[in-house]
Amino acid sequence: MTAPRVHRVLGALLALALALTGLLALPAVSHAATPVCALACDTLDPSQAQRDTFPVADRNINGRILRLHVSDPDNMAWASIDNGTTGDAVWLDRSWDRGATWEPLLGKAAVPSTWTGTRTLMYNISDPVGHRRGWVRACGDANAVTCTDWVYPKVCDGSVCDGADPATAAGDERPVPSTTLYGRTISLHMDQKNGTAWGVVENGGQGDEIWLDRSWDGGATWPEGSSLGRTSVPAGAASTRTVMFATRDARALLYGGAVRACGREAGHQEGSCTAWARPAPTRARAAADALMASYQTQEGWWRSSWWNSAVALTALIDFAERTGRHDYDWAIARTFEQNDGVFPAGGRSSDAVEGHFISRAIDDAAWWAMAWVAAYDYTHEQRYLDEAVTITSYVQQYWDTGTCGGGVWWNRERTYKNAVTNGQYLWLTTALHQRLPGDTVWGGRAATAADWYLSSGLINSAGLVNDGLTGACANNGQTVWSYNQGLAIGAFTELWRSTGQARYLDTAKRLADAAMSSAQLTRNGVLTESCDTGTASCDDNQKQFKGIFVRHFADLADATGSAACAAYLTTQADSLWNTDRDSLNRLGQRWAGTSPNQTDWRTQASALEALTATD
Repeated sequence: MTAPRVHRVLGALLALALALTGLLALPAVSHAATPVCALACDTLDPSQAQRDTFPVADRNINGRILRLHVSDPDNMAWASIDNGTTGDAVWLDRSWDRGATWEPLLGKAAVPSTWTGTRTLMYNISDPVGHRRGWVRACGDANAVTCTDWVYPKVCDGSVCDGADPATAAGDERPVPSTTLYGRTISLHMDQKNGTAWGVVENGGQGDEIWLDRSWDGGATWPEGSSLGRTSVPAGAASTRTVMFATRDARALLYGGAVRACGREAGHQEGSCTAWARPAPTRARAAADALMASYQTQEGWWRSSWWNSAVALTALIDFAERTGRHDYDWAIARTFEQNDGVFPAGGRSSDAVEGHFISRAIDDAAWWAMAWVAAYDYTHEQRYLDEAVTITSYVQQYWDTGTCGGGVWWNRERTYKNAVTNGQYLWLTTALHQRLPGDTVWGGRAATAADWYLSSGLINSAGLVNDGLTGACANNGQTVWSYNQGLAIGAFTELWRSTGQARYLDTAKRLADAAMSSAQLTRNGVLTESCDTGTASCDDNQKQFKGIFVRHFADLADATGSAACAAYLTTQADSLWNTDRDSLNRLGQRWAGTSPNQTDWRTQASALEALTATD
């Protein structure tokens, strides 16, 4: 026998001996660790931990103390070994499939000479970007290898945790059709209020099985969530059910978990499953959860769309403000802190971002200013208002009386004066005037901008806002987009609040009435973009226009108490919820539910505004 082969055999025998003595569990497969980033990246120093708890019992290795440390606010863990000697080692194992396989030796550290202990760095317990919940354990080597128990097998959403009895559910709904297998009926049940689910098998016999699968990415994968609560029909019975499982793991920053019920008939190996579904505690909360499933936690935005992310964040803030839920407050600060910097072209936008959310596209910057005004109103943190002032001051530099007598240019090249940029500027100047004590500057700019807007020709004779002005400073007759109409409604509503001048409120009402009555924006009572009709499709920008409209239209409805406006908002929410939603609470572009339809996080954020306005 050759030397290498001898070494391999001896090594295998040693590993087997350790496993048999319970000192070392052998995985089916071990994987090298891929760094995970959530609120922080793997290898954060434990001195930065917000908390230090010990969720599982310590282990003793020949007199050494092996300990697993967890900081729930950071969602990270580390390991330590104490009472040791030089060369003793400690590390973390992390598993994404409940301990079947794991990434070994994370942060492995050895006790230095003259020391009696050491610790690893911190590692994330979950991967919200990869839609995975992890398990971790501490392991050590001090002339023998052993590990602590795995931690975090249970998901809790508030006071409701995995394993609760369905008898305690606040309701029992079947969100998707049942499936059948050899005469057995397999059904998914939900307590919508608490976001929990369980499975039931009926018309069966002894040994038939029922379980849940849980996925954090809409059913694409479920490595940690397969066969949850697996249970068999007992002798003498024809049915059974699983315990309940939660569908949100706030600690892990995983929201909108999808579940399905699966079952197997005792005499056959194959199983059958229902469709995937997500609960809907409320319509707005269901939409918000589904939106956050696309949030890039480590980067702090919804990837690939810069200004759209500002509008999505604004929708999330509006949801929090109106509902009083604080689930996503962390995302406001995360978005600000991760993006208030410099990015090359292609890093966030096709344009370079030059700091303070500013780029050559004036309207892109203005969307971020509007988001930070909303963040300030909600959190009262001064840094958000300061950022809004900085951005709006940048936008103000492009107010130019030399062309068309005023108005803000759309881009740095000064090629176009359009409705969106001037609607934003009018809203922002008014908003800053309202929020800056003793302001004597922004209020004057708002009044000047309002006079210009009303005389510019952007509003046509039908009370609709066209896209912009020609080179000759006339209405260009281009598409009436809902977001231009909405921005003008919101800006003039805010002006009325600031000044009390009836002409501003009259303008907002006229624009709202036109939107509700014109086939260019409303068809069969449902807000309809021109790209929502026939075989047309909306581009990534247009997907969010309706949500912007609704946000400002709802502001007018609140200001006036208009029954007509309130009824219009209810129609939008009801239509999109009833005709434009799938079992995962994903909401599409066409609020009337017609085809062809599109669904992504942009359409989700847009629909969220409508549901927030009415829930």
